[in-house]
Amino acid sequence: MSSKLPLSGVVITKNEADRIVRCVKSLLKICREVIVLDSGSSDDTVRLAREAGARVEHQDWLGFSAQKNAVISLASQPWVFLLDADEWCEDADIAAIETLMASSQFESADVWNCQRQTYFLGKSLSFGGREKEPVERIFRNSLRYQPAQVHEKLDLSNRIVKAANIRIQHDTARSYGEYSSKLDSYAALFAEQKAVKAKKTYAGQAGIHAFFYLLKNYVFRGGFLDGKQGFYYHWLHARYVWMKYRLLADLAHKNNH
Repeated sequence: MSSKLPLSGVVITKNEADRIVRCVKSLLKICREVIVLDSGSSDDTVRLAREAGARVEHQDWLGFSAQKNAVISLASQPWVFLLDADEWCEDADIAAIETLMASSQFESADVWNCQRQTYFLGKSLSFGGREKEPVERIFRNSLRYQPAQVHEKLDLSNRIVKAANIRIQHDTARSYGEYSSKLDSYAALFAEQKAVKAKKTYAGQAGIHAFFYLLKNYVFRGGFLDGKQGFYYHWLHARYVWMKYRLLADLAHKNNH
């Protein structure tokens, strides 16, 4: 591990014992410190993260944006590398980060976009838009996420964003059922978040959004080429799109009557 890189690795966790060590060890190869902010794990996440070399702190769950802002605020280094517990970097990409940070170009941006490679049920997805998904993960520690319960985004106002040729590996699901349940919870959060400002909804919008998701990602972007895992992945995401707009319509109807 280099001691010269001004980078803090940060992760938020709850019950991630089966994958937190991989994530922490990946970050320790490149970061001066790794901070794990746990929100009350009942498994061995905290112990394993500490044994792997991370500093572990506790914060009751605040929502995705606020929780990530909380762990960023603990970082002592001027740059942050944020990973989810189900993510990691291979050695070639660790080397690419070292090269980037040593270059004269590094300080010319406030945020460096990485590319995320998704695995689903043991398969690396090569199509459907999940093979090179841009994610903002290396950034100055003065940045914060905008308020959001789900699908949180960094506040990039007056910030310079550039793309880096760095791949993050993302093993998104432990099982079909677990992933389905996770997407259900995200759909509920999305609906609650958007219902406050939603003025009108229209009949059939949930089905229309789900149909165009499949058309774009499963058909035009070639998600079908990833075989049965590709089918299951995009079917679950189409179902998620349908559910979040159905729940949004229900909540908006309730709020307007």
